[in-house]
Amino acid sequence: MKILQINASARREGANSTRVAQQVVARLQADHPGAEVTVRDLAVTPHPVLDEAALGALFTPADQRTPEQAARVAQDDALIAEVQAHDVIVLGVPMYNFGVPVQLKNWIDAIARNGVTFRYTNQGPEGLIKGKKVYVAFARGGRYRNTPADAQTPYMKTVLGFLGLSDVHFIYAEGLNMGPESTAQGFAEAQADINAALA
Repeated sequence: MKILQINASARREGANSTRVAQQVVARLQADHPGAEVTVRDLAVTPHPVLDEAALGALFTPADQRTPEQAARVAQDDALIAEVQAHDVIVLGVPMYNFGVPVQLKNWIDAIARNGVTFRYTNQGPEGLIKGKKVYVAFARGGRYRNTPADAQTPYMKTVLGFLGLSDVHFIYAEGLNMGPESTAQGFAEAQADINAALA
């Protein structure tokens, strides 16, 4: 088994979402001795934003790209290849202002490519990244699970499903900024989610 851990926090150290993602990976390794783990920390190696120059590079035929355009597309190619090469993807996702971090959005924009990771058909869009398990480890200062304020869960479910990643399990560590007791409860609930997802 090959596991890809994506840390999406803007923090290089001490991120609660990274902590929960690490707990998921540790459980996977315990269940699958010898599993290989690749960690991509988007705070340490942030991916460039999808801007006008990047769009120009992506929509220019490969044999007509400038060296700069080819280099920009190659950065996205590397992330796509990384996802394709792994069996399990673990995403550590904090909540920033009710949404996902820009670091994660840049990663999503990089791996979502028409004709490569999804395609449009007469029956609608089809995701092309198939046969993988995904664990999304959320960390939140407040409590939003199963409320209208949780914009993250439906977004992640939609975008991952669009790419063909339909076997998705959500882990929630919530109430982490609401005092020591709430923090302890939040991490305990996340551990319970991990146990249920990997039962």
